[in-house]
Amino acid sequence: MKRYDLIIVGAGPSGLSAAIEAAKRGLKVIVFDENAKPGGQLFKQIHKFFGSKEHKAKIRGFRIGEDLLKEANELGVSVLLNATVVGLYLDKEITVRIEDEIRHYKGDTIIVATGATENMVTFEGWTLPGVMGAGAAQTMMNLHGVKPGERVLMLGSGNVGLVVSYQLMQAGCEVVALVDAAPRIGGYGVHAAKLTRCGVPFYLSHTIVKAEGEEGVTGVTIAEVDGTWKLIPGTEKQFDVDTICLAVGLSPMSQLLTMAGCIMKDTPLGYVPECDKFGGTSVPGLYVAGDVSGIEEASSAMIEGRIAGIAAACFLGFIDEEERTEETDKLEEALESLREGMFAPKNRGKVIDKTEEGILVSENLLKKGYIKEDEMERFPGGLKGKGIHPVIECTQNIPCNPCQEACPRKCIRIGEKITALPAVDIEMNCSGCGMCVASCSGQAIFLVNEDIDKDYAFITLPYEFLPLPVKGESGKALDRSGQEVCLAEVAEVKSLKAFDQTHLLTMKVPKEMAMKARFFLRQGVKA
Repeated sequence: MKRYDLIIVGAGPSGLSAAIEAAKRGLKVIVFDENAKPGGQLFKQIHKFFGSKEHKAKIRGFRIGEDLLKEANELGVSVLLNATVVGLYLDKEITVRIEDEIRHYKGDTIIVATGATENMVTFEGWTLPGVMGAGAAQTMMNLHGVKPGERVLMLGSGNVGLVVSYQLMQAGCEVVALVDAAPRIGGYGVHAAKLTRCGVPFYLSHTIVKAEGEEGVTGVTIAEVDGTWKLIPGTEKQFDVDTICLAVGLSPMSQLLTMAGCIMKDTPLGYVPECDKFGGTSVPGLYVAGDVSGIEEASSAMIEGRIAGIAAACFLGFIDEEERTEETDKLEEALESLREGMFAPKNRGKVIDKTEEGILVSENLLKKGYIKEDEMERFPGGLKGKGIHPVIECTQNIPCNPCQEACPRKCIRIGEKITALPAVDIEMNCSGCGMCVASCSGQAIFLVNEDIDKDYAFITLPYEFLPLPVKGESGKALDRSGQEVCLAEVAEVKSLKAFDQTHLLTMKVPKEMAMKARFFLRQGVKA
């Protein structure tokens, strides 16, 4: 039986972060993961993270995973893949299935960072090939380079459903609809707006009635639901699709903790162990981090992992309690900043009518996925300026501030509280560098210039589809609702290393469309 100072179960964002902090303090660490590749969800996440610089904001998930792996390797952490932990016992002994063998390991401390598993819903035909979890579709696309299908319907409007829908489109799939039984969109409005201006329709207060097909999905029927979640007869709608993706929540994978004898509790965040501020469970020396202790974002999971790694080092005497408390307090402050705003855990299930600044929330955004033009006027990012200037269509209190950091001329301000709405200072002279557009994790910033030409306006927008349009190419300009509003011409496409694969496309449109046109659709492409 091999013995380690610290055994970590799960090589995702929280597990790797915990391993790094523990190894920095001299612990001999091994990490087990059942997958063929380490990194957990990180290597499936090609979008940019929210938060601040300390939270890896504006960095794509897979790059964060690469950085964590490199740091862990440099610190001498052992990462064993294709290794499924099948047993966790009271004396901190584990059993691991590796190929056809069961091996035993002993840890002086253990951190369980097993993450979460996708929830499923049942309906007629739900077992047909072509019905899959959104995470499975994401794995196919972003890890294996395989398109899940051609025409896809997504069930679920939380962040997972919104983000994966956009990535399906990036992979060349057509997302025919996004469906949710709830009456309001559940995820970030900026994610929903990306989809809507690309022409994806939302069907809220709807659910799937049945998947159609014999040997695989060939279609799907949805219907409206009433306030008691019952189907309303006569509201059925049919779509020809070959794929149905389900993004209906996650559940913590906490079975090992139950096996180990931890005191467990049922919470809105899932069936999780009781734990203290350091991630310590009721079993001394056994810690948890990440989604196994409650479903949150990957940024939060990484901080929780760091806290657990420091706590394990203290438990074994590698650092004293004073250092543990000092380091943990700093991390707790960062963690709490991510847990603020409209989407804070404390607000789950609540209807938020106003922003922290007292501004009425856009009902249109919550129900249709886009902000109406006249609504933008009441938000501090929607001010109209002279010359080239940013228009920020971020209208919810989301913990994120890369735009403030990116602007070299301080045209954009958020302040110390990262959940504050971004504001544009129209007195400052925007250089038009585009760094704010490229750095926005929600793709919600546009540069508008109405002063170059008396008849035309120029709009610079984020563009993450291939192949890239070229200068002089003609196409259609779509508004926030995804409707065609005018013809457009590509004036410029900028692709710089600093933009990290977010290309800046500047389109020329009639001047009256300056505050309407928000997406460029190439000729021959269906909206």
